Amino acid sequence: MQNYRKTSHSTYDCKYHIVWITKYRKKVMVGAVGERVRDLIRGICKENEVEIIKGHVSKDHVHLFVSVPPHLAISKLVQYLKGKSSYKLLQENKSLSREFWGRHLWGRGYFVATSGNITDEVIMDYIENQDKEKKDEDFTVSDGL
Repeated sequence: MQNYRKTSHSTYDCKYHIVWITKYRKKVMVGAVGERVRDLIRGICKENEVEIIKGHVSKDHVHLFVSVPPHLAISKLVQYLKGKSSYKLLQENKSLSREFWGRHLWGRGYFVATSGNITDEVIMDYIENQDKEKKDEDFTVSDGL
């Protein structure tokens, strides 16, 4: 069954898979910085009534699978997420502000797709297995002669 969300005047199910990267793909989202990114994203989503279904902060990029109210444009949400998190992180971490001069932590673009093209389970499984090793199960080589 669908998990429809409601506002005072609408019922909706608008889900998006969003990905964005750090500038120059620098691997800085580790440890306390990665946890702070997660906390900032949670706060921004809560302010905008966005439900995080699944998320993952990698060393150099962020994956989010979110349910967004129809009155909030996805481009506006990404602007909030990238802008506010970048501002806060660069203010709080002097090492980051030295590495990312010019007040730009995130790369310019982003990826977004609705979950209608593929199932929600496929996206959640993809995010959950982001940093795990890939196994070559469909093409094997025998050990002996």
